Amino acid sequence: QVQLVESGGGLVQAGGSLRLSCAASGRTFSSYAMGWFRQAPGKEREFVAAISWSGSNTYYTNSVKGRFTISRDNAKNTVYLQMNSLKPEDTAVYYCAADYLTSDYVRVGYYNYDYWGRGTQVTVSS
Repeated sequence: QVQLVESGGGLVQAGGSLRLSCAASGRTFSSYAMGWFRQAPGKEREFVAAISWSGSNTYYTNSVKGRFTISRDNAKNTVYLQMNSLKPEDTAVYYCAADYLTSDYVRVGYYNYDYWGRGTQVTVSS
């Protein structure tokens, strides 16, 4: 069982930055690839970024490439999402998720992820 708690969301102006954190409970954090997803009002849940258990492999959706960076600290059981050059279209609830995957790659389908946090709101004003 893994519990995930996101933090770091808030209101920011377009062009600004935020850093999301996701703290995981449990002793097997390094057995999980981690992902960030987001959901805007009236829209489907969308994949944002993922990182393999070792941190060696990452993957981003096209709309955030070059602006967002996912990272993890296995010693702290925490995954991060650094978001720069934010745009109003980045406004959404951001969710952290854990995918039990000991192979060192990532998956983008939300159905692959076993555990989810409750989300943190990110609002970008124009």
